[in-house]
Amino acid sequence: MSATLPSTASADLVIDVQNLNKSFGDKRVVKDFSIQVPRGRITGFLGPNGSGKTTTLRMLCGLLTPDSGTGTCLGFDIVKQSDEIKLRVGYMTQKFSLYEDLSIEENLMFMARVHGLDRRQERVKEALERLGLYERRKQLAGKLSGGWKQRMALAASTLHEPQLLLLDEPTAGVDPKARRTFWDEIHALSAEGLTVLVSTHYMDEAERCHDIAYIAYGELIARGTAEDILKTVGLVTWEGEGPGVDRLSSEIGTLPGVETAAPFGTTLHVSGTDERALDAALAPYRRPPFKWERTAPTLEDAFIHLMGKSEDNFR
Repeated sequence: MSATLPSTASADLVIDVQNLNKSFGDKRVVKDFSIQVPRGRITGFLGPNGSGKTTTLRMLCGLLTPDSGTGTCLGFDIVKQSDEIKLRVGYMTQKFSLYEDLSIEENLMFMARVHGLDRRQERVKEALERLGLYERRKQLAGKLSGGWKQRMALAASTLHEPQLLLLDEPTAGVDPKARRTFWDEIHALSAEGLTVLVSTHYMDEAERCHDIAYIAYGELIARGTAEDILKTVGLVTWEGEGPGVDRLSSEIGTLPGVETAAPFGTTLHVSGTDERALDAALAPYRRPPFKWERTAPTLEDAFIHLMGKSEDNFR
């Protein structure tokens, strides 16, 4: 699949890179990676652990120099003008990296000084109010729950009004309500023109992105909207119901024509790209007490399918 989204004028591209490569020792963790990202988009990066998502994100914004490849971020050369890019990027890591023995307000004031911002008091107050942190501003960061730490980290990473925001698995370990609040804020920032790159393992979060880049062990495997990727993968999926059908996953999963057999609660999703072979595999199970219905494949079905076709470059 093309790494370029349709109907995109070059002037509207925040990221435009070609053939990026990066190795650590004898391991090539990013291979000939090319992508274009338009302004104001939320692009999700999906892929197995160790697939090079974080390395790719850091190369795209000038935080890591590629071994080879060319391109621009925010109009600046990612190799020659990385310092200019860094000034205009906000970066929120998976691991909480602010000072736990300082209050929320003190942390934000510290970040304002680091960035050399003017109107520090005003900017910090605006950030506190926007993310619902004002009433908690005197609370020590180390005493916050995961969701509140996440809000503070987002406030810190956007305090200098970046043009590009990088989120590296930002909601790991955060409860569903806090995740939804976080994503509502991300979409609000995007609506104001901020471009967002986010790596995630959560399928519901991937579906909230405007488009997705699926990376498997350093290579771009699929690119487009969730709908585009589902169409391109070409999966046929059947959903089985009945007592104990979910326990048949390992048995059905080994049959010819079956690429994935994954329990979803008490049901079983069985997928493959060869419709006839899949029908033949399920034929012995089309009897009471089991009931089978054709269903639309989910993004998780596609994710598992793509993982199965990827080769771990660390093996």
